Amino acid sequence: MNGLDLGQLKHCVVVPTLEALGLAQPAAINLVTGTALVETRCVYLRQLGAGPALGLWQMEPETHDDCWVNYLNFPVRHALHVTIRAMLAPDLPPLAQLVSNLRYACAMTRVRYLRAPAPLPDARDAAALSAYHKRYYNTVLGAADVAANRAMFAEALTV
Repeated sequence: MNGLDLGQLKHCVVVPTLEALGLAQPAAINLVTGTALVETRCVYLRQLGAGPALGLWQMEPETHDDCWVNYLNFPVRHALHVTIRAMLAPDLPPLAQLVSNLRYACAMTRVRYLRAPAPLPDARDAAALSAYHKRYYNTVLGAADVAANRAMFAEALTV
C-alpha cells in the first residue's frame, strides 16, 4: 500500500502547523502524527465504506462543526480561531478542506485533542498515545484497537 511518507507528514505538515498554533508539544506532535497513521495509514482521504469521516485524520463532519461551535468560537480562544481561519483556502468550505488542506485538517485534529479533559500522555510512550487516541479521538464506539495501534504510534515516534 502506498501513501504519504510519515516522516515528511510529521516534519513538513504536523510540526509547522502545530508551531503556528502555539501547540507543538512533543506529545502533541507524536499524537497527531500517529493519529493520521492509525486512522488512514496516511493513504485515504475519505472513509472507506459508508462512513462520513474525512481527510487523513478521518474527522467526522459533526466533530468538525462541534469544534467550531463549542470551542473555537469563544472570545477566550480568539487567537486560535484567527490562526486556524487563516489556514483556510478561500474557495472551499471548511468541511471540504478536511480532505484537500492538510494544514487545516491537522489543526482541527489538534483542536479535537485540545478539548480532552486529560493532559497529553508522555511523548515517548506509544501505548499511552494509542490509549489517548482511542479515548479522546476515536471514542468507545470507534473501531480503534489500542493494542494493535501501539506499533503505529511507536512508528510515529521514530520518524
